[in-house]
Amino acid sequence: MVTSERIPKVMAEKFAAITAQTDAFCAQHLNEEYRQMIHRVVGALARKRPSPLSSGKESVWAAAAVHAVGRVNFLDDASQTPHCKPEAIYAFFGIAESTGQNKSKAIRDALKMGPFSHEWTLPSRLADNPMVWILQVNGLMMDIRTAPVELQRLAYEKGLIPFIPAEQGETPD
Repeated sequence: MVTSERIPKVMAEKFAAITAQTDAFCAQHLNEEYRQMIHRVVGALARKRPSPLSSGKESVWAAAAVHAVGRVNFLDDASQTPHCKPEAIYAFFGIAESTGQNKSKAIRDALKMGPFSHEWTLPSRLADNPMVWILQVNGLMMDIRTAPVELQRLAYEKGLIPFIPAEQGETPD
């Protein structure tokens, strides 16, 4: 397992137990990109003080981490590849849907994960996720990809967007 995430020693065993389960799910249903993002989520939870991972079953945390990342990246949309319904996630991990949904919401709240969160969007989906690029400028909502490059640079410097579209050749269709 290669990961750039630094995991506190006290949480290393819990991190390994949870990610072993999520890795098995990703190998069967998702892909390497999802696996890496799920590791980032579990790592971020492991570094919180106190870590929410210190209590609760690994299978619940694993299912919830998969669902949380899936939610941000529209995993349940059949037009996406890969795609997977929440019911399949919870069945794989052997937990109740309500338990998984509640823990997933707790993860998304703790890590401020949502469709506008470029830090939790799969890298391959960043350019195509319009939610990442909609910003409020002078009181108006706009797609920053259509703004002058100077404004894009400012938004990037403030951490509002993941990269400068004008310098990547990314513009909306």
